[in-house]
Amino acid sequence: MSKGQKQIQSGFETYGVKDYVVIQKGDTKIAITGAFGKDSLKCAPTCELLFKDPVEAVKDTVEKIKKNEKVDMIVCVSHCGTWEDENKSEDELLAKNVKDIDLIISGHTHSELKEPIQHENTYIVSCGEYGKNIGSLSLKQNSNGRWDLSSYELIPVSENIQPDEKTQNRIDELMDTVDANYLADFGYTRSEVLAQNDIEFNSLEDLCSKHEESNLGQIIADSFAYAADSVNVAVVPSGTIRDTYTKGDITVEDVYNSFSLGIGKDGIAGYPLISTYLTGKELKLAAEVDASVSDFMTTARLYSSGLNFTYNPNRMILNKVTDCYLTKDGQRIEIQDNQLYHVVTDLYTGQMLGSVNKMSYGLLSFEPKDKEGNPIENLEDHIIKEDGKELKAWDAIARYMCSFDDTDGDGIANVSKYYASTHEHKVVDDSKNIIDLIKKPNKFSAMIVTIVLVIILLIVLLILLIRRIVRKIRKKNK
Repeated sequence: MSKGQKQIQSGFETYGVKDYVVIQKGDTKIAITGAFGKDSLKCAPTCELLFKDPVEAVKDTVEKIKKNEKVDMIVCVSHCGTWEDENKSEDELLAKNVKDIDLIISGHTHSELKEPIQHENTYIVSCGEYGKNIGSLSLKQNSNGRWDLSSYELIPVSENIQPDEKTQNRIDELMDTVDANYLADFGYTRSEVLAQNDIEFNSLEDLCSKHEESNLGQIIADSFAYAADSVNVAVVPSGTIRDTYTKGDITVEDVYNSFSLGIGKDGIAGYPLISTYLTGKELKLAAEVDASVSDFMTTARLYSSGLNFTYNPNRMILNKVTDCYLTKDGQRIEIQDNQLYHVVTDLYTGQMLGSVNKMSYGLLSFEPKDKEGNPIENLEDHIIKEDGKELKAWDAIARYMCSFDDTDGDGIANVSKYYASTHEHKVVDDSKNIIDLIKKPNKFSAMIVTIVLVIILLIVLLILLIRRIVRKIRKKNK
C-alpha cells in the first residue's frame, strides 16, 4: 500500500465513511447507501476526491448488500438530483439502472416533488430546499418483498409546528457552542442586532425567476466592495446567496445564513473574500456571460458593485450586452479593454471561473491575475486577510450592515433607503426593433453568423449533390 493509499484509508477511518449502513426500525431492516452526482462534482471545482460513476458505484454497493446482508429495504440518500428532462435526471437514471433500490431520497437540485417519481419498484422523493419542508411517507411491503407507497406529503415548516422539546434543547445547546467556539472569534453573538430594516428585499425565488437588478444581490456585492480596499468591481453570483433579509431586526444569524457556504484555507467555516484582477475585456465578457448564459444556469446570475450594463434578451446569444461601464461615486467610467481592474469576490466564485473556461472549451476565457498582471496559479494565495485572519464573506456583509446611519437615533444602524429602488446596475432593454437587435455586433455574433452561413451552404451543396445523383439515376433508367 502506497503512502497516498494509507492516507486515504486513514481519512476514511477517521470520518467513519462506509459503503453502506444497516439500521433496524421495528421489524424492518434497512440498508442505507449514498451517491454523489456528476453535476454535483461540477459544482465543487476544488474537490480533491475521485468519484466513480454514481450509477456503477451504487450498483456495486447494492450487490454487496444483497450478498452480505438480509435486509427488507434498500434506501439511497442521493446528492445527484432530478431534472425535467428524464434522460438527464441523474436520480431517475439511478432508479432505472439499479432496480433493487426501493427508495431514493434525492438532493442537490432543490426539487420540490409534490408527488414521488416512480420507476418500476423504485420511488424518488425530494422535499425542496433550505428546510422549507419536511417530507413524510409510508411504505407497505407487498407479497413480492418490494414496497408500495401508501402515503406521501410535504409538510411546510412554519412557526405553527411545535418543536420537539428534547430535540430543541439539544439544538439550543449546539447553538450556544456556535457563539462560544465560532462567532466569538469574530466579535459577534448570533442574536446580536446589526441593523434594522424596513425594505422589501428580493426573495431567493426572485433571483431564479427574474433576470434583472436585485437589491438582495446588490447589497451583498456592495458589502464585498465596502470591506476590501480600492475595489473597482465586486461580484456575487445568485447561487452563493442562501437567504434573504426580512423586515425588522437583521441579526448576525440572519447575515450568516444569507452567505453560509464553504470553508476557507484556514479550515474555518465560511468562504473568504479573494482579491484578483481582470482586464476590462474580461469584465465585459463577464457581463455578456451573465446576459446570455444565466437564463440556462440561474445559479450563475451575477450581481455586481461598480459594474453596470444594459442587455437586450432578444439579441443573439453572446451579443446581448449593448452597454457596459464602471461607476464610482455615481460617475460613469468607460472600461478600457487592456487595463487591469481590481475585482473582489468570494473564493468559491473565483474557483468556478475555471469551470467557465472548460465548459466553453476556451471560447469564454477568464484568467484571474495579480496586480502586476501575472496569472494566478492558486486563488487561496490571494485570500484577503486582516491581522493574519481570513476576511469571511459573511463578515463583510455584517460590517456593511453596521456601517449604515442610525436614522432613528436608537443606537442601531438602519438599512439605507438606497436599496429600496434600482440604480441601473443591470438594465433590461426588451426592444425588438431590428436596428436594436443588430447594432454593435461583436466577435461572437460574427462567429455564430459565419457558422450558420457555413451550415446553410453545406445544406445547399448537399441538396445540389442529391439532385445531381437523382438525375443520373433517372438517365440510366431511361
